[in-house]
Amino acid sequence: MNTAEVPTHRTNPVTSTRPVTVMLVDDQLIVCEAVRRMLAEEPDIRFHYCRDPTEAIEQANAIGPTVILQDLEMPELDGLTLIKYFRANPSTQEIPLIVLSTKEEPTVKAEAFSIGANDYMVKLPDRLEMIARVRYHSKGYIAQLERNEAYHKLAESQRQLAEEVGEAAKYVFSLLPTPVRQGPVRVDWRFLPSTQLGGDSFGYHWLDEDHFAIYLLDVSGHGVGSSLLSVSALNVLRSQTLPNTDLKDPGQVLQGLNAAFSEELHNNKYFTIWYGVFRKSTRELSYSAGGHPPALLFNGPHRQLSRLTQLKSNGPMIGIMPDVPYVTETVVLDSVAKLFVFSDGVYEVKQSSGEMWEFDEFVDYICSTPSDAPVMDQLLVHIQAMQGCEQLDDDFSIMEINWGIE
Repeated sequence: MNTAEVPTHRTNPVTSTRPVTVMLVDDQLIVCEAVRRMLAEEPDIRFHYCRDPTEAIEQANAIGPTVILQDLEMPELDGLTLIKYFRANPSTQEIPLIVLSTKEEPTVKAEAFSIGANDYMVKLPDRLEMIARVRYHSKGYIAQLERNEAYHKLAESQRQLAEEVGEAAKYVFSLLPTPVRQGPVRVDWRFLPSTQLGGDSFGYHWLDEDHFAIYLLDVSGHGVGSSLLSVSALNVLRSQTLPNTDLKDPGQVLQGLNAAFSEELHNNKYFTIWYGVFRKSTRELSYSAGGHPPALLFNGPHRQLSRLTQLKSNGPMIGIMPDVPYVTETVVLDSVAKLFVFSDGVYEVKQSSGEMWEFDEFVDYICSTPSDAPVMDQLLVHIQAMQGCEQLDDDFSIMEINWGIE
């Protein structure tokens, strides 16, 4: 074929930042020159050739072609064997390979395809056909490379995020209080952070010899930002540093938190909270809540006669409405009392069927569990089974507080 007689016509280039790179393996210099001239009019196509097939793998590793053109009849190394070498080499095993040969026998073509060739042209083909096939195979390979790069970047980003979330989860765990096994108030808890780490945190401590504070909060959103805000609020409560606030009055505490944690100052994040104070001398439990699920109180003269009361409070979420009052409610504890304080992650569970577990179903489950059973452990196992996996979509946070007979 006389390449000088071919009209100059440029086909549409492959749209990518990665250039089309052709590597020709052929021992005949005249063929190499003819292919070079075919591609010379295409500014986005880079051309390389290798006359020695024994050096083809090494050159391909160095060049990184997006398509390989290869002859079948060459000295020192059979072309079909070279195809096998290309496919066995990790750096070239996915690169599209076009056989460019004088042989037209169907059996030869069939064998070439069976060992890894992607296309077959009888040399020398028409220039437009050559360019079209080079672009077609390069486009698919470049897209595959870019998908792989995007996947690896995403995987690395997710790995780094998972490390950050893991470190944040460890920090949150380090701030959670030790369970209280003895004394007038006994507290135990379970906390399982979600894959993205929600904004749950909780705590309890004696304000003085007569008053015991209990609180659990849940910041909007997921991730490190939500966790950091949760920790900030937790530290304020633990250090008892809310200004002009009687920490024994739950309504005042929530009002103080609402003033200190405006969402405008905390990246538009807000949180819900249930806060209670037990007065040992009178066995009164005062409480208030801001947008939080009601705590569940089982109260009675003994376990068999305990009745359930939902300790609700209708205050707004913390941080979204300035200068709003929060009401303090009070209930008197009987001889035996058990309180569950939790976040919505313990009942807003999407079941494997696609349906959501409702709050009333959660309450029914708690009520149906024997009072001497490990309720929190059984609840966690139950919702993991409903969701179909051990890792939950939201933080699982629940405290069990007991008064009375041990």
